[in-house]
Amino acid sequence: MFIITKEVYFCYGHRLMNHAGKCRNLHGHSVKAAISIASEQLNDHAMVCDFSEIKQCVESYIDEYLDHNFLLHKDDPIMPVLHANNERFLALDEHPTAEVISKMIYQHIKKSGFNVTQVTLWETASAYACYQEN
Repeated sequence: MFIITKEVYFCYGHRLMNHAGKCRNLHGHSVKAAISIASEQLNDHAMVCDFSEIKQCVESYIDEYLDHNFLLHKDDPIMPVLHANNERFLALDEHPTAEVISKMIYQHIKKSGFNVTQVTLWETASAYACYQEN
């Protein structure tokens, strides 16, 4: 099995309303996401795929939905204020944790036709979450 990994970087803001600690306050992160793609066979160029293909797919999704965006739970009471002030936000059915965001990226990459094995999202330099299917 061949596995390649492409890293991308972006920023987002969020808060975890169901969290007892300081993460329940609005705050932001500069994150790194690592997308791993696998293949039993190499293509005609002796690659799993070109890294730029992964970059193009994931960065267009990140630019549209995640980068410099507030990711909020659908019940967050701050959304009307953001909306009234023409601020960008994305309402999620789940709380916007690193785990949930890594799953969102994974599902987009998979839906785009890549054989994604795992997405890892570093929320800080020392803390990350991974999503992979069994």
